[in-house]
Amino acid sequence: MTALTLGKALNEGLRKAMEADPKVLVMGEDVGKLGGVFRVTDGLQKDFGEERVIDTPLAESGIVGTAIGLALRGYRPVCEIQFDGFVFPAADQIITQLAKMRLRSLGRLSLPVVVRIPCGGGIGAVEHHSESPENYFTHTAGLRVVACSNPADAYTMIQQSIASPDPVIFFEPKRRYWDKAPVETDPDAWTPLHEARVVNPGEHVTVLAYGPSVKTCLEAASAAAEEGRTLEVVDLRSLNPLDIGTVVESVNRTGRCVVVHEAPVFSGYGAELAARITEKCFYRLEAPVLRVGGFSTPYPPSRLEDHYLPDLDRILDAVDRTFTW
Repeated sequence: MTALTLGKALNEGLRKAMEADPKVLVMGEDVGKLGGVFRVTDGLQKDFGEERVIDTPLAESGIVGTAIGLALRGYRPVCEIQFDGFVFPAADQIITQLAKMRLRSLGRLSLPVVVRIPCGGGIGAVEHHSESPENYFTHTAGLRVVACSNPADAYTMIQQSIASPDPVIFFEPKRRYWDKAPVETDPDAWTPLHEARVVNPGEHVTVLAYGPSVKTCLEAASAAAEEGRTLEVVDLRSLNPLDIGTVVESVNRTGRCVVVHEAPVFSGYGAELAARITEKCFYRLEAPVLRVGGFSTPYPPSRLEDHYLPDLDRILDAVDRTFTW
C-alpha cells in the first residue's frame, strides 16, 4: 500500500487506466500542459501525448458532446469539468443524450463516458466554484453517479468508473484533494464501485454521508464518542445506484439516522434517503430521519461559507435531536 493525496490518487488511477487500455482518453480545459487546475492530470499529456490527453476549448457542452461521439466509435473518454458550477452548460448533452442513448438504442449502443466533477465548498472560492449539483444527475435515469471521499476510493473508483459500460458522473471533493492516506493497489482487495462502506462502526445513530462530508462526519463521531455515544458513519460512495441494503442494515440496528451533505436540504439527496429509510425501517426507527445540509440559498461568498457548510455542531445537534422523541 502507498500513501497518496486524493488528487495524486486520481492521477495514478487515470494513469493505470490509460496504460491498460489505449482507448481511454482524457479531455477538458487545461488538463494537458497545465495538468488541470488541481493538477489531477499532471504529467499525463507528457507521457501519453496530445492525442490522448486533449486540451479543449472552454466549452463544456462541446467537451461532453465530443466525448459522446468518441464513445460511439469505441473510445472511453474521461471528461474533466473544471469546477462544479461549470457543468450546467453541458447538462443538455449529459441529460438528453449521454443518459438516454443505451435505452434509445435498445441496448445496442453504450456510452462508456466518465464526467469528472470537482464538487463542494470549503476552499474559499468565488461564485460558481463551490456547488453540489449531484441531485440533477441522480434524478436522471441512465447515469451512474458516484462520489469518492478519500484517496483509496479515488484511486479505485476512477478505474472502476472508466471500465463501466455506462456513463458515470464522478464527483471529487475538491477540499479533500490534499488529504493523504494509504491506497490499496491490489484490485482483488477493492470494494465494488456501487457498494457503500461502514467507515466508523457504532451502535447509537447511523450517520450517512458521501464525498466531502464523510470526513466531517468522522470528526463528529470522534467528538460524540467522548460523550459516550457511538455514531456509525456510512460512506455511501455510490448515489445511483444506491446500496440501500447496507443503509437498511445499519439503521435497523441503531434505530436512528442523520443524513449529511453539502447541497441544500430542500429536495436534496437526503430527502430520497429519508423516504427510503422510512419505508424500509419504519418499525425499527426510534426517531424521524434528520437531515443536515446547506441552506436554501445560492452558495454564499467565501467569508460566509463556514456558516453554510455542515459542521460538527450542526451534525451533533441533529444527533442529539434524534434522542428527544
